[in-house]
Amino acid sequence: MRRSSRGFSLLELLVATAIMGVAVAALLGGLTDSLRSASRATEYDQITLAARRKLEDLLVDSRLPRFQNIEGNFTATSGWRARVTPFDVPFQPGPGSPVFDRVALEAWWMSGRTRRTITLEGYRRGFLYKEDFAGEVLRQ
Repeated sequence: MRRSSRGFSLLELLVATAIMGVAVAALLGGLTDSLRSASRATEYDQITLAARRKLEDLLVDSRLPRFQNIEGNFTATSGWRARVTPFDVPFQPGPGSPVFDRVALEAWWMSGRTRRTITLEGYRRGFLYKEDFAGEVLRQ
């Protein structure tokens, strides 16, 4: 008696299905990681743009207090903190002396349960005021 060899056996179908299942699972795992990375990159891009706009606003505002933290929020889950400090001070500074200020801005946001931060800095020209010589600030 001779058997017909047309089609696949049940064992061959089970092996092929198992191989396909492993391949699909690996593909979905890679896709999930890619989507998570894209989401993180989007969050980073959005906060970076907001932080750059804020830093530009701070660089234009010539009456920001030096040596004090200035804070604010972008959204309920993101915010910023900035500090203005003299970067280059003349040898014998006094009120009205020109100065080169460093404006450091730290932006933060929540990514899930993790708090992430970036730091940006910019520089601007300005003048010293008498308030800058009080206490721990500048001393003549």
